[in-house]
Amino acid sequence: MPPAPADPTGSDTAVPLSLPRHPAFQRFWSTRILSSLSFQMLAVAMGWHIYALTHSAFALGLVGLAQFLPMFLLTLVVGHVADRYDRRRIAAVCQSLEAVAALLFAWGTFGGWISAPVIYVLAGCVGAARAFESPAVSSLLPAVVPRGLLPKATAWATSANQTAQIAGPALGGLLYGIGPGAAYLACTVSFAAAAAAVWAIPLQAKPAHRAPVTLESVFSGIAFIRREPVILGALSLDLFAVLFGGATALLPVFTRDLLHTGPLGLGLLRSGTAIGALAGTIWLAHFPLRNRPGAAMFGGVIAFGAATIVFGLSHQFLVSLFALMVLGASDTISVVVRLSLVQLRTPDEMLGRVNAVNSMFIGTSNQLGEFESGVTAGWWGAQPAVLFGGVATIAVALLWMRLFPALRRTRSLEPEAELATSP
Repeated sequence: MPPAPADPTGSDTAVPLSLPRHPAFQRFWSTRILSSLSFQMLAVAMGWHIYALTHSAFALGLVGLAQFLPMFLLTLVVGHVADRYDRRRIAAVCQSLEAVAALLFAWGTFGGWISAPVIYVLAGCVGAARAFESPAVSSLLPAVVPRGLLPKATAWATSANQTAQIAGPALGGLLYGIGPGAAYLACTVSFAAAAAAVWAIPLQAKPAHRAPVTLESVFSGIAFIRREPVILGALSLDLFAVLFGGATALLPVFTRDLLHTGPLGLGLLRSGTAIGALAGTIWLAHFPLRNRPGAAMFGGVIAFGAATIVFGLSHQFLVSLFALMVLGASDTISVVVRLSLVQLRTPDEMLGRVNAVNSMFIGTSNQLGEFESGVTAGWWGAQPAVLFGGVATIAVALLWMRLFPALRRTRSLEPEAELATSP
């Protein structure tokens, strides 16, 4: 029996049963999960490898910084590229370059010439490729499914990342236990498969008209976000939550020195965050946030900070794993609300530029958060650094509730629906 076609009116009657069987969405979901799987395996391998070479929490932070700098510096360029050229081709090229970087990691490991500086350089190359890949892939979704299905499609797409974050770290830790080269080779194959999947996506909507490149158009993504307090509040809230709540960056320290487990334990802990997040995304895919999504986002960020504090205080593996699961579930609310707001309130012709700023706010804050966690851990120790991050996250959420009342009071992800229900 052929899969049911997507409802062209954008109604929800075909969801959730038809959406996972939608051919274009299947390929989109596949490239998301394969690329994320590769990156998660690579993150575990790089983290454990650099810590094994240096025994330094600060060195772990430098890996995050090496990925952050190219993402930050390329923000304005990558958005314009995503809005002017075929987003599938951009993603496929970037994933192919990431496959080459993973292959160089494997070659250096087998050849015995891998070192901390080499890891930093290759991490920077991966960061540059992901700077172009992230807005291109995120901006593809409105051309893959009808607009009415975007909130649920966003939740399903987020579940792809979370599924990869469950399997990727555990698989990366297991393969690293066999040998670093095995982990890097698996990343190579997975990145290459992601490139093939994204190139095969058929688009329902035609690419937007290519506007001429001007100084105003380059900065238009930032200008648009500044004019939209709901989007600005959501992006900046998530930025600071991730920046201060970077407990996962210090997992090699907690795993080895406090919980006394090996690479497999590291993989399981990294998977714990994704297990909670996957449960959250599946729930939201079936029961999307229809009322007061802004208030739900603030609640999720506060719960994220509280779970970070519990993790920082724990000396038991199971307690730490549970805390990371709660952390992942609460973070899912923030992620889905933020992505849905961006997709539904941004015109398609500038979605790449807005998603590039979004990636800079969120994607790079992951790496910058790793650097912040590594620096504070070098100053105070791993546990005080994580506790500080959890408290700071809660403080930011409370402050943002006052600075961005429009986000707190927003009643719908769709601007049109919000206007229709306003008094």
